Order: sequence, then C-alpha cells, then structure tokens
Amino acid sequence: MQAKLSIIILLAFLAVSCGQQSGEIFNGKDLSNWNFVVENNAVPGDQVYTVKEGVISIKGEPLGYMYTKEKYRNFTLELEYRWAGEASNSGVFILIEDPANPFPRGIECQLMAGKAGDFVLLNGSDLNEYTLPEGVTERPKFPVIGKQNPSSEKPTGEWNKVQVTVIDGAISVYINDVLQNEATSTVKEGHIGLQSEGKEVQFRNLVLREA
Repeated sequence: MQAKLSIIILLAFLAVSCGQQSGEIFNGKDLSNWNFVVENNAVPGDQVYTVKEGVISIKGEPLGYMYTKEKYRNFTLELEYRWAGEASNSGVFILIEDPANPFPRGIECQLMAGKAGDFVLLNGSDLNEYTLPEGVTERPKFPVIGKQNPSSEKPTGEWNKVQVTVIDGAISVYINDVLQNEATSTVKEGHIGLQSEGKEVQFRNLVLREA
C-alpha cells in the first residue's frame, strides 16, 4: 500500500512540475512571460504577437521576434507550428545572448518552408561545427549549417512538431520526429525566441522541460 501511495505521489509531483515548467514559457492565455522585438520599433509588439484559444499568432511583418524573459540552460523544448496561409519563413531562436534588434545574437533553428532544421548563426553567434563553404573566404552575414536529411515538413496548413534539446551547449533538433541537425556551442545558456519574418505563422503546445 505504501509503495503504491509513493508512486501516486511521485506521479502527481511530476505532473505538477511539468505544468509549472510549461507555464514558465507559455501559459496558454497571454504572452506575459515574453518580451517583444519589432524592427525599428515600427509598431507595438502586441500588434505582431497575439494569443487566441491557446495559439500564438505571429504576423511575419514587421520583422522581429518574441523572446522569453528568463534564460534557460539545459532543456527540451517541444512545440507545434503551422502556416496560417502561404508557406513562409520563421524560426525558433535558442541560446540568445543579446536580444538585439532586429536579430539577436543566438542560434536559429530554421523553420523556413523547405529548410526546417537548418541552423542559422545570427548576429555573430557561432557553432563549433561551422566551417566556411569551399571557395568562400569571408564569413557570410548569416552562416548556415544545413539540415542532415530531406525535408520532413508537412503540407502547408498542417501542424508540424518541433523538438529542440540543449544540454551543456549540445543542440539537437527534430522536425516531425526526424533528427534534422546536431551541433555544439560554447554558449551554454540564453533566452528562447520565436521569429516574425515573412507571412503569418502559428504556434501551439509549447512545453519546456528543464534537465
């Protein structure tokens, strides 16, 4: 009986813990745990980033991103995204060191249609695995480490699942349960962000589990 009670208590504790961790990043009701960046501060953030019925909508224009008020070190982030209309461009930002305008210093897990799973090195950030392409002598403005496998994205309008894990700077990203990329960073901690670029994109079921 005591062992059974212990299991019940443990399961209840885990359920509460997971709920708290998820709530820290998105409570399903508002964006009170996030800050907003809009290129040139063209419009207030709440005109670009909104929530309705548990779904975050990001307009895509103006350019910018929303990012967590807290920094995170070792975690797994799971979320779903889809294009509200035309397939376009967005990304999940991790290990944000400096939330500059309009691009942070951090790593983008690319969600651009057809390229979901690429790593983009933003605003001077770096990954140990990045090397200059053959024949290129000057570092590009937005260096890319391409995804490892053919696109695993779903058709426009359907929800796609993303899983990003960061452990002591080691990053892995899965798109719809397919491992698309892995790399390592000397940066171990940073904010998490969602990008506004192109057309409207929607996000839901954000869950953050800290290791």
